Amino acid sequence: MEVRKYEAKDLPEMIRIWNEVVEEGVAFPQEELLTEKSGAGFFRGQTYTAVAVEGNDENIFGLYILHPNNVGRCGHLCNASYAVRSESRGKHIGEMLVKDCLKQAKAHGFGVLQFNAVVESNASARHLYEKLGFQQLGVIPKGFRMKDGHFENICPYFYEL
Repeated sequence: MEVRKYEAKDLPEMIRIWNEVVEEGVAFPQEELLTEKSGAGFFRGQTYTAVAVEGNDENIFGLYILHPNNVGRCGHLCNASYAVRSESRGKHIGEMLVKDCLKQAKAHGFGVLQFNAVVESNASARHLYEKLGFQQLGVIPKGFRMKDGHFENICPYFYEL
């Protein structure tokens, strides 16, 4: 398995994986699904977008987006989002994506990778981030509206590159 920069041929599967996470309604803040057109623009508009692929067939198992978290005096802060195909979760693909993202964030001149809204009940993501050295900044009570309408706390994290 390798992580590489996405290519236009990857877009249909990337959009499917991204939309799967949006539809689950427990991790991403987005509610609108990507279309072929909006997805192409969305992924192209990021500082860096990568996919996790395996072998010569290059099946896509996951992806990430990397972009500034702020502007100007806070422009050294970046943010990222990760999506792994549901049937491929638990196979350390997310860890590969985060590690590659840390390298790319530094290569693109960022100084801090910050996650604004990690849902408190997302134990697997939180465990991974803490294992990799991210520090939790606190808790924002009821910061995320789940798909069923109830609110859960969010936990911001940061990693100094």
